[in-house]
Amino acid sequence: MNPNQQLIEEFYAGFAAHNPKTMASCYHKDIIFEDPAFGILKGNDVADMWEMLIEKSKGNLKIEFSEVNADSDTGSAQWIATYHFSKTNRKVVNVITAQFEFKDGLIISHTDYFNIWKWTRQALGFSGLLLGWTGFLQEKIRKQAIHSLRVFQEKKLHRDAQRQLED
Repeated sequence: MNPNQQLIEEFYAGFAAHNPKTMASCYHKDIIFEDPAFGILKGNDVADMWEMLIEKSKGNLKIEFSEVNADSDTGSAQWIATYHFSKTNRKVVNVITAQFEFKDGLIISHTDYFNIWKWTRQALGFSGLLLGWTGFLQEKIRKQAIHSLRVFQEKKLHRDAQRQLED
């Protein structure tokens, strides 16, 4: 197994163990992430997104990964996330294909591909079935995902400031 394959394995092992610090350690400081739910995220937003998703799952997140491949420049993996969507408590089994690019021994680009309509049907139920394929609902999902990330980051900032005061 080459170092980039090991890096992808380490990233998903960290995810499966609900360890966002391990995941973040696999990323280059200039990371660019993209998926259908969040759109494009850069830098610290990427690590914060994973931390938020893990925290929101309250331990009820199962990550499985397979087909990890990589060379010196690019890599890929298949992964499945099984969880209950926090807003509706509906079970979601999301099958994802990930593509990676590497720089300086770290992941510099990470793109996740999944069927957003299938995701909306699982996460939102009937409204997802009817409207999940529309640009309108997909844009609404992205805006809500970014809003949730910003709220999480604000709470994290306050939590970190409080810890510093207590130390």
